[in-house]
Amino acid sequence: MGRTVVVLGGGISGLSASYHLSRAPNPPKVVLVEGSKHLGGWIRSIRGPGGAIFELGPRGIRPAGALGARTLLMFLLFPRTCGEQVSELGLDSEVLPVRGDHPAAQNRFLYVGGALHALPSGIRGLLRPSPPFSKPLFWAGLRELTTSRGKDPDETVHSFAERRLGPEVASLAMDSLCRGVFAGNSRELSVRSCFPSLFQAEQTHRSILLGLLLGAAFSTAGRSSQPDSVLLRQARAERWSQWSLREGLEMLPQALNTHLTNRGVTILRGQPVCGLSLQAEGYWKVSLGDSCLEADHVISALPASVLSKLLPAEAAPLACVLSTISAVSVAVVNLQYRGAHLPVQGFGHLVPSSEDPGILGIVYDSVAFPEQDGSPPGLRVTVMLGGSWLQTLEASGCVLSQELFQKQAQEAAATQLGLKEPPSHCLVHLHRNCIPQYTLGHWKKLESATHFLAAHRLPLTLAGASYQGVAVNDCIESGRQAAAQALGSEIDS
Repeated sequence: MGRTVVVLGGGISGLSASYHLSRAPNPPKVVLVEGSKHLGGWIRSIRGPGGAIFELGPRGIRPAGALGARTLLMFLLFPRTCGEQVSELGLDSEVLPVRGDHPAAQNRFLYVGGALHALPSGIRGLLRPSPPFSKPLFWAGLRELTTSRGKDPDETVHSFAERRLGPEVASLAMDSLCRGVFAGNSRELSVRSCFPSLFQAEQTHRSILLGLLLGAAFSTAGRSSQPDSVLLRQARAERWSQWSLREGLEMLPQALNTHLTNRGVTILRGQPVCGLSLQAEGYWKVSLGDSCLEADHVISALPASVLSKLLPAEAAPLACVLSTISAVSVAVVNLQYRGAHLPVQGFGHLVPSSEDPGILGIVYDSVAFPEQDGSPPGLRVTVMLGGSWLQTLEASGCVLSQELFQKQAQEAAATQLGLKEPPSHCLVHLHRNCIPQYTLGHWKKLESATHFLAAHRLPLTLAGASYQGVAVNDCIESGRQAAAQALGSEIDS
């Protein structure tokens, strides 16, 4: 009888792991277990009035780098060895690119001091004063080039940015970036784990600017070894900053669901895992309430804190480490306005914690993807709420109502974007514990977990956003690597 691999969690990481397992030359039996009725995790697209598309989670995927290239190939075009290209998931005709010359690719803003400020770009932007910064960013770059290498094995994002780029860049730009990506606090998050390219650039080249420049040069030189396709060449030629799908990103998990089912993968929905126990014979017993599964190997794409509660007593040290990887909640408010216009054109804007502790930022959905505005078209924006404001509300036991979030979001849209008329459509969703926090020393937790799994030879592999990246590309890659580990072999892109 062949091996059985059970994948826990039907988010994009678990779906990716199942996909790569099913495509192995001698694939094992694959069972994907999802506690809810919904596949795709935080990826969720809703069709509103007039056919408008509202994203409740991620709304675009970056095609840059090896991970971005793999994602494009995985979901859109799979190159056969004989040269032709076959659309495995049937999504290649649905892609909506944001090209490099588009305002959504070129313009990003900070909301500081009650006004929107375009982030400087290009040499000219670095040489002249660019509010909200008091001096041209050239001086921050000069400071960075002359700052010595840090000696600590890890550092908070704020401390790292303040040391290398100065207090303004740390408190405005990096604070906002941490809120936009992680909904987190730059004074608590780890630069080594949240922004590994910056940390490694300093460690390897003593300067993050030199490191990133040299890294970009090596990346360009090494493209011949990266996966390739007509679509990838188009994305590079047109300098895509991101892409989505015509009916929303949820088309990805929907297509994967169909694809996996056709390849014989068993998908169990609405089956929360109750516990894991390792049998004397070396296989796992996966308890699902009224039933159970047997698995030669388990890939967990569950949040680390959730998995920690399922592990058996003999894995208590691992459970203890995983339980310390926390996550924060984010409220997402989708707003649509009829006959309204934005004061600026771009991807969106971020808000530093010093300006508004509750509003993380606002995404200008209609600028990047006007094809999803519906008919008649209406201006779509998404307001993200979280940070210390939401953490304080949660800790105080305050009722987190939809009315509260809608009120805060509409006030932010009115104040920050001038959208003072009531929206024609509004969706409010609170995503509890949706973004893992890579706090200072996160790398030690991963090292400890990896060491425990190896030392005890547990047939368990960890995947998902809790470990090495929260972006869609990171999660897809974690599923690919988990599948390779479970199979004991390298997987083709």
